[in-house]
Amino acid sequence: MKSLAIYAADPERSQGRQQFEAPPEGRNEFQRDRDRIIHSTAFRRLEYKTQVFVNHEGDLFRTRLTHSLEVAQIGRGIARNLGLHEDLVEAIALAHDLGHTPFGHAGQDALNACMTEHGGFEHNLQSLRVVDVLEQRYAEFDGLNLSFEVREGILKHCSLQNARHLGAVGQRFLQQRQPSLEAQVANLADEIAYNNHDVDDGLRSGLITLSQLADVELFAHHLAEVRHRYPGLNERKLVHETVRRMINALVQDLSRQSSENIAAAHPASVDEVRANAPLIAFSSNMQRQQRELKGFLRTNLYRHYRVNRMSHKAQHIVRELFTVFDADPALMPDDFQLYAQSDKPRAVADYIAGMTDRYAIREYRRLFTVEEQPL
Repeated sequence: MKSLAIYAADPERSQGRQQFEAPPEGRNEFQRDRDRIIHSTAFRRLEYKTQVFVNHEGDLFRTRLTHSLEVAQIGRGIARNLGLHEDLVEAIALAHDLGHTPFGHAGQDALNACMTEHGGFEHNLQSLRVVDVLEQRYAEFDGLNLSFEVREGILKHCSLQNARHLGAVGQRFLQQRQPSLEAQVANLADEIAYNNHDVDDGLRSGLITLSQLADVELFAHHLAEVRHRYPGLNERKLVHETVRRMINALVQDLSRQSSENIAAAHPASVDEVRANAPLIAFSSNMQRQQRELKGFLRTNLYRHYRVNRMSHKAQHIVRELFTVFDADPALMPDDFQLYAQSDKPRAVADYIAGMTDRYAIREYRRLFTVEEQPL
């Protein structure tokens, strides 16, 4: 790693952990956080939680795990370009989806609706809850006891009502301040990763086509470049070459524009970064192209009738599971039953949010179907 810029986060000047721990040996504080995240139960479960396609629909589609790894890789590259702390960006990237429900955004929307009268459900807040409370691995504390800087980056969005109950990590939402540049990088690396891999998965599934994407400026430009340079290339390689060029163009644009923003603001510390407007950003032209791509995916992929059908089934499963567990917490495992004695709706939400796609489907079958057993 090249030398850190003066506005980068420094693990030796971290705002600390909720529970004091002696400094780690042989690694810095952010590396310790990354390692704890990788070894967590919630991180392993990401292998069987999906983005757009449900886990059993195919082995080649992205999962939350592969997405998180892609975000970490993209984020580290951007951080390196800007002189930021790569380990912090990586830790945030690997943890940012730990609180996501099964079945992607369909599951999240259903669980939020179920929790309307109980504070709602925000996946960013749930990711923080996972690392602060729900992971049970260490003798001296609940959760992973991550550094403030990683926890700050995990919490990308938060309602003001919830922010008031989160202590120091919620203050920036109340004070309208920014997180570290590393957190800002992880946020936009997430956007780069999911837009581009949703294009790839959408084409692989056949739900969108190259001819449709040829009308989307960001994709069309790089598609034409690849076709000109490699005439006769098969479609699989054509798509990969186009997508990787899109990712590179987005990373380079973000790095250039962010460098200009930082130079104009000339922050001399992380505190000055937090007092500024967001400094990590695309150029206006690239932002326009990104919005066009998002709009295309929303209309042609996320609202495709086949995706809608699966989303409808997924939401039904989540609603029914919530209803039955809320009515009878004794149907949940012992540790969730115990927690349900003090906050039943939140215990039910925690249990469901922690499920993988296939586990949620199995739980639904166990509870609502009667299958003949062999003699």
